[in-house]
Amino acid sequence: MKKESKHPIIDQSDASKRKATPNVYLKYSGMAFQMGIIILLGALLGRKLDAYFQSPKPWFTMVFSLVAVAAALYISLKDFLSSGNNNQPHK
Repeated sequence: MKKESKHPIIDQSDASKRKATPNVYLKYSGMAFQMGIIILLGALLGRKLDAYFQSPKPWFTMVFSLVAVAAALYISLKDFLSSGNNNQPHK
């Protein structure tokens, strides 16, 4: 005999689980590309500023890269945490 679970997530059919999986992969890969583009733009802006001001050390590149990493993490975590609240089953 198969024991029935009262938890709504466990009782979902296999087809609905398969449909949700590609969307999750697309969402997280999109977040990764978004993070990469933000960091790349920060590094490129820093390099341009270093070249323009003829800095002896790449200070602008370091600062803008770190700021871009912080911004990318903030944006991605904000999106991740806000999307986590939408996946809860309704009662």
